[in-house]
Amino acid sequence: MSSSEEIKGGVHKTTSHDSARKHVNGAAIFIDDMPSFPDTQEAALLLSPYAHAKILEIDITQALASLGVSAVITAKGIPGKNDIAPVFSDEPVLASQIVEYAGQPIVAISADSYDNAFAAIKKVKVVYEELIPVLTIQEAWDKEQFTYEPAKVETGNAVEAIKAADFVLNGEVSCGGQDHFYLESQIALAIPEEDQAMLVYSSTQHPTEVQHGVSNVLGIPQNDVTVEVRRMGGGFGGKESQSTIIAAIAALLAEHCRTPVKLRLRRDVDMIATGKRHDFLFKYQVGFNEAGEIGGAIIDMAARSGNVADLSAGVLGRALCHADNAYFIPNALFRAWPCKTNTVSNTAFRGFGSPQGMLVIETIIEHIAHELKRPVEDIRSINWYGEKNRNVTPYGQTVTDNIMAQIVDRLEVEGHLHERRMAIEEYNRTHKTLKKGIALMPVKFGISFNAVPLNQAGALVHVYTDGSVHLNHGGTEMGQGLFTKVAQVVSSVFQIDIDHVKISSTRTDKVPNTGPTAASAGSDLNGMAAFNAAEEIKGRMKQVTASHFGVETDSIEFRQNRVYAGNESLKFSEVAELTWSSRISLSATGYYQTPDIHWDGKSMSGSPFYYYTYGASISEVVIDTLTGESRVLATDILQDVGSSLNPGIDLGQIEGAFVQGLGWLTSEELVWDQDGRLMTHGPSTYKIPGSRDVPPRFKVHILEDTPNTVPTIYRSKAVGEPPLMLALSVWLAIRDAVARTRDYKVFPKLNAPATPEAILMALDAM
Repeated sequence: MSSSEEIKGGVHKTTSHDSARKHVNGAAIFIDDMPSFPDTQEAALLLSPYAHAKILEIDITQALASLGVSAVITAKGIPGKNDIAPVFSDEPVLASQIVEYAGQPIVAISADSYDNAFAAIKKVKVVYEELIPVLTIQEAWDKEQFTYEPAKVETGNAVEAIKAADFVLNGEVSCGGQDHFYLESQIALAIPEEDQAMLVYSSTQHPTEVQHGVSNVLGIPQNDVTVEVRRMGGGFGGKESQSTIIAAIAALLAEHCRTPVKLRLRRDVDMIATGKRHDFLFKYQVGFNEAGEIGGAIIDMAARSGNVADLSAGVLGRALCHADNAYFIPNALFRAWPCKTNTVSNTAFRGFGSPQGMLVIETIIEHIAHELKRPVEDIRSINWYGEKNRNVTPYGQTVTDNIMAQIVDRLEVEGHLHERRMAIEEYNRTHKTLKKGIALMPVKFGISFNAVPLNQAGALVHVYTDGSVHLNHGGTEMGQGLFTKVAQVVSSVFQIDIDHVKISSTRTDKVPNTGPTAASAGSDLNGMAAFNAAEEIKGRMKQVTASHFGVETDSIEFRQNRVYAGNESLKFSEVAELTWSSRISLSATGYYQTPDIHWDGKSMSGSPFYYYTYGASISEVVIDTLTGESRVLATDILQDVGSSLNPGIDLGQIEGAFVQGLGWLTSEELVWDQDGRLMTHGPSTYKIPGSRDVPPRFKVHILEDTPNTVPTIYRSKAVGEPPLMLALSVWLAIRDAVARTRDYKVFPKLNAPATPEAILMALDAM
């Protein structure tokens, strides 16, 4: 695979996002912008006010008689299965006998306007018998109340290694959840078609999952359901499984009243009714020697799964596989506890458990450094994975592409880490209330789905006789630039300007049985599938051109929008016309499956990742010891992206991921009351980062001249998720500032998010 510098929009070039101008001027069409179909109905949901209760009676009589109402659906009205679980079989579309979280949908109503649907919802009468809810991780953990069988990763004998260690530390740390807060809330438009067919426009990262969900609840074959996605206004994992229930309810109502039905969630309803990033409670024990080298570690990670499993098995699996981060731990016992609570089921979120796993191991590294009174960099360096030895992970995968130490060494020098530390010491000596801190964060992140069947993709490519190209694939566009990157791939294969490549909506009837656009694998999977499809067509065109000029096929070259046979050439469009005239197909499907990966879900061992990507960040912060407020002053990032498909888009992904991680770790706090009701369900009570929260000095650098060691699409690497973990440098820097108030004599007790209140409590505990 190679690229050209002579075409517009080829790979390795900064090419504008295909919808960039439309996003800015408001011309981008989202589901709510689509022209209304005749008789389109709007839907509203009745949500449970209780975290745990029996449903004794549902009276929909008055709602049915309300103005403009076309359909009222309860669990009894579902013709197929009342289950849209993505992994297990435990997640109802509408609650029937028991409600298990405050915000669970019970009744769905469609009417000729949203106002009428909303008014009718208020007329539904439900009689409940309240039950005692379980609301905290610790309570569920103590009761051994889990959503599925707990899992573990184990290598060596951690218990004995800790017993034999020179030093042993025990600790506890926790991190909160996070709302996805996508700009476009959950939405679906379902349109009943001829016979029993259903067309669904869904804001989803996983069209096939929506197709399966709608098929199940309606009791119709999958080929009767078509799901289309042109773009989303953000997803971040929140539209991987959670969008299925929205589409299923819209389809149920549409089937009932035989008219199009749109279900869109208001911001507060979206936050109350949909899953979030898992919050975790960690307890650890680690044994190490005088040099700080870890001999054994036991980490228990209890996560709030919520009322059902949803994707918790995958999330905790990733957390288990990233609790080592960049460090070799010869004897490890990592246990994951999926705690069942009467809160909304938590779900996928950018990083998918990896940020939580890295948070606990970095806390351990920091704790060891504090105990030995050594710089944390010394503890990191002695525990790095090696390149030829000390390179097997606790789950059994050999790390063969390790460049972690080189990245960190370079960033320490270019980011002037040691000089800045000295300057901070001087600053803190002369300032009583304001205290600075600084920290470095390394990230080793595995790329591929732990669920091996998801590591596959398909694409469909047509070349028309005028030389224009139609591109479709199973990936979805949520603002991350996937469509542009895959179009760049096709452009580079044919060596034509990207303007000639039409990017079309993802549809389940064009490319079937696709996996979700998640796990940072969108470009890896769909880019390769599109490459294979385009290469197949290109091969046919080569044969036709060779025959036309009477030369060998190997001598045919595609470049600069033309096809060359030595000194003679034709326009790409002319070759397309010639190929059609020769009755040779100009259409091909492409398929790709990630090679060299395997995973045993029972033993939690194998090689689940095709490769690793690496990065590091340095963040400097200042805290106000009187108010607890914090500010990020500067961040330096060095990120490995292989041979970037699109450096401009990748830089945007790095910056965006970091800021989103910053929000999770410093300001975004989910709070439930004593009855299990979410209190932070809008921008007035839930603080995402704003423009002033971005570091004033924010330097992001892509590691150059490091093509992927394995044959990915044009030797690129994933970039969507890994930089989010780099924001842990901010949290660690705040912890450093807190520790400096007592000259590192006391190990700080600061959990995430490090809100002003949390910082003040940590300072009080010093």
